[in-house]
Order: sequence, then C-alpha cells, then structure tokens
Amino acid sequence: MTLTPFQALDRRVGIDGEKVLLAVVTLYVVVFAALPLARLLAEAFLPEGRMSGELVLQVLTSRAAVNATVNTIETAVWSTVISLLLGTSVAILVGLTDVRFKPSLSFLLLMPMLIPAQISALSWLELTGPSSPVLHALGIAPPLGTRNPLYSREGVILLMGIEHATIVFLSVRAGLRVLPRNLVEAARAAGATPGRIVRDIVLPQLRPAMVAGGALAFVSSIGNFGIPALLGIPGRYTLLTTLIYQRLSGFGPRVLGEVGALALVLAALAAVGLAVQAIALRGHRSAAAAGPDVTPFRLAAWRLPVEALLWGLLVLIAILPLVALAGTSLVQALGVPLTPTTATFEHYRYILTEYPATRRAFLNSGSLAALAAIVIALISLPLGHVALRRPSALTRVIDVIADAPFALPGIVLSIACIMVYLKPLPLLGVGLYGTYGIILFAYFGRFLALGLRPTVAGLRQIDPALEEAASIAGAGALRRLATVVLPLAAPAAMAGAVLVFMSAFNELTVSVLLWSSGYETLGVIVFNLYDEGNATAAAAVAMLSVLVTLAIAAVLTFAVRRMPKGVLPWQA
Repeated sequence: MTLTPFQALDRRVGIDGEKVLLAVVTLYVVVFAALPLARLLAEAFLPEGRMSGELVLQVLTSRAAVNATVNTIETAVWSTVISLLLGTSVAILVGLTDVRFKPSLSFLLLMPMLIPAQISALSWLELTGPSSPVLHALGIAPPLGTRNPLYSREGVILLMGIEHATIVFLSVRAGLRVLPRNLVEAARAAGATPGRIVRDIVLPQLRPAMVAGGALAFVSSIGNFGIPALLGIPGRYTLLTTLIYQRLSGFGPRVLGEVGALALVLAALAAVGLAVQAIALRGHRSAAAAGPDVTPFRLAAWRLPVEALLWGLLVLIAILPLVALAGTSLVQALGVPLTPTTATFEHYRYILTEYPATRRAFLNSGSLAALAAIVIALISLPLGHVALRRPSALTRVIDVIADAPFALPGIVLSIACIMVYLKPLPLLGVGLYGTYGIILFAYFGRFLALGLRPTVAGLRQIDPALEEAASIAGAGALRRLATVVLPLAAPAAMAGAVLVFMSAFNELTVSVLLWSSGYETLGVIVFNLYDEGNATAAAAVAMLSVLVTLAIAAVLTFAVRRMPKGVLPWQA
C-alpha cells in the first residue's frame, strides 16, 4: 500500500507529530517575536555586556525625553476620552435604538480602522487647510498661507480620538451582545424611561467593555506614528514615537541604545494599558451569557433628528476627509479651485510613470504584505491548533509572546529588529539591515496576532469529536491537521491572511525606520512626498492605496457569509 506524505511522516514521527508542530511554532515565535524584544531589553540594560541602568536614566531624564513622555501621556489620555465618548455613544445608539440603516452606520465608524493613520491625517489636513477643495466649494476656505489648525496639540488629540473610536465601538458592541436582557425588560416593566435604563443598568453593565476598549485606544494612541508625524512635527509637538524617529533618522544606528531606552518607555506605557484591558476583560467574561438581543428602544419623534445627527457626524469623520483627499489629488496645484475644467489626472500620471519610487512601493508593499499573509496563515493553523487542543504552560507563554509585537507600538518592534539584524546573521553571514528582508521579518512578528486571532476563532467552532474520531482511526497529528483541521479552518485562516495583507499593505510605523533606498513601502512614500511639500502627489498615492484597501474590504465583506462567525472585526 502506497503511503501519502503525511501518513509516511506520521509513521516516522509517531506520537511525536504534535511535538514537531510545537517545535515549529515555538521556533517561529521565538525568532520573530521573542528575540527582537529580548534584544531591545538587553541593549538598554546590558550596554557593553554589563548590567547598568545608567543609560536608561540618562536618556529618560533629558528634557526632550521628559517633554515627549508628558506629551505622549497627555495625548493618549485625552484622545482616549474622545474615543470613549464617540465609540460608546454610537454603539449604544446603533445597538439599543430603532435607528435605520445600522450596517451602513457601523461601517462608517469602522472606516478609520481600514484607512492607515498617515492617510487619515493627510485626508484631514486636506479637508481643513486653506487649499481644501471642500471648503473652497463651500466658499469658507481660509486665506492661502493660513496655518492649518490641525498642526497643534489639539489637532493630534482630535484625530487620534476619532481614529481609535472604532476600537471602543467594537468593544462596547461586544458588551451589548452579553447585556442581561432580563434586567432591561424588568426595568421597562417597572416604567423606567430609556434614559434611566441606559444610565442605571446599561452603562454599569458595559463598564468592563468600555474600560477594555478605552485601554486599547490608549495603547493605540501611545504607538501611533502617522498622526503625530504629519501633525505634530510641523506643529512642534513632539511625542515619543516622533522623537525616536527624529533621533534615529538623524544620527543612525549609533544612537540605538538611546532610542532603545525611549522605546522601553513606550513599551511600559503600552503594558499598563494592556494590563488594564486584561483586568477589565476578566470581569467582562463573568457577565451573563449571550442571549436574545435587547428589544430596541423606540425613538419615536426623535428618530429622524438622531439619525440626521449620526449620519452628519459619521459622514464628517469618515467621508469628507476622503473627498477632500480625492479633490487634492485632482487639482492642478494647491490653492486652485477644483472644477470640471481644472480637474486633472496629471498627478496620477506622474506618480505612476515618472516617479519610479511609487511603482517600487506598490511592488514592495504588495509582495511584503502577500508573503507576510501567506506565512502567518500557514503558521497560525498549527499554532492555534496546539494552543487550543493541547494547552500547557508552554503554549500559554507562546500565545502571550505571539501577541506582544502587535500589542506594543510598531516603532518599538522596528528598533528591536534593527538591533537584532544590524549585524550579519550568525552562521549564515548574511546581513538583513537595509534590505527587503528586515521589513519582511518584522512583519512576520508584527502581524502574527492579527492572523492568529481569526484562525483561533474558526478553530473553536470545529467539533473536537472529528479529530478524536480521526485519531481513533489511526491518523497521526500531522495527518489530522492536514485532512481534518485544515479544510474546516481554511476560511478563518484566509480571513486572517486578508486582514494581515490589508494592515501590512499601507503600514508605516514599522517600515518608517527599516526602509532603505529601493525598498520603500506605500506608507513611506506617502509620508515622504508630503514631507517634501508635494501634497498633491502624496494625495494621489494615498487615494490609490485607499481604493485598494476598500476593494479588499468589499471582497472580504461579500465573502463573509462563507466564513465562521466572529473572524472579521466588522462582522455582525
């Protein structure tokens, strides 16, 4: 009898098939997640091979570091407040009232999740500046030469608050799904008004979800680079992410120890937020099990005004900035009103035919994102399978380490990768610094959690009895994974791969410190073009990136019916 490759391998490794899987996933997580972060700690606390906190203390007590740290905390706190107010309000109105077109309203609030931070910042700058096509069309544009009001502390806080309101919305919406219906219905029967029910019952029940969402919004603000770079640097409002970028881009690898210490501050602040989120979610899991949805409150005569307010707010924060960005990409020059006779595609022609860095960036970003998506999808299946079916102290540690590069600020991972790959790899003698490979290796660690979580959600919905039956029939671990788990979990793994691709395609916070000439990414091109003063070309590149992202999201949304419930963030 001819054996299949998996049968032959099972026969060869026997009961050690699971150990083979565990060894493979452990090696992946150690190399791409644990090693860079461990190297970062060593660089800060073990300069020249000896334990010392002198470098960390010297860096952190400098005026620039203190100011950047204070600004970072201040920005994160106030932007989180905005995110909580916006995300919670929309989640409650959409989830608990009878407003119409709920899927469309939800999608509008989820738009910032699909659009990279640097493109969102550029869109808002083109919406509010003196050259804004939208403001010119309305006749309310400020005079040319007027300073954009978003170049300020308040501008950074506002845009971060809007950008991360999506996170709070998703968290609160999940909390609404486990809201005890009996409490709400009992209050209704007792004659309580909707406002009192929300105040006395709904909000206290949602507190864990709100705290968890707010903590994640805080962590996201701590690590955001695109908004502080486009708004804060011109406004002379420095955050830790932009201070690290300026130091490393100005002085190069010789300040790795200094920026490593700054990165540790970012990591510590993010760890505080993640700890708060973990505590909040622990309480949230003890809530009542999900049951029938709460009967929506009828707004009656207030429904039309509430809907108008929601649509106006969400169109303002999600649609108008993109309209302004598209308008800027079509004007002949900044300050020229956009009309049918002045509109031009010259900037698109320029970036696609005369600016070779754009073509390289599309090729680099597309291939980097595709490779990262494929590799992470392939590793997520055995990693998720081992973690779910064979839980142990080791698999729990691996699971936590796998999440770390995505949870921590991307710029922290960039510095860690520079430290690891600055010198040639041991034994191989191949250097990755300044090459395509260092960005790819960083993506392997950065987006692992993003591909793993949808895969785990799909694996949870596979009946363990199927694997048990295959095991009784004599199938080894590798054969069960290939013939039972893979076909059933493939849609979830594919959804995770697409999420990885979407995130990596326009990514900036990791590649901004890792790119070199010839290896530019789309995020870097948009940032560099705008930094050089070529806003119209930057807008054209950004619009092409947005169109690709939205097209992928549309395809994924269309295919959502074929995927297990819960694998997509915006899946109802």
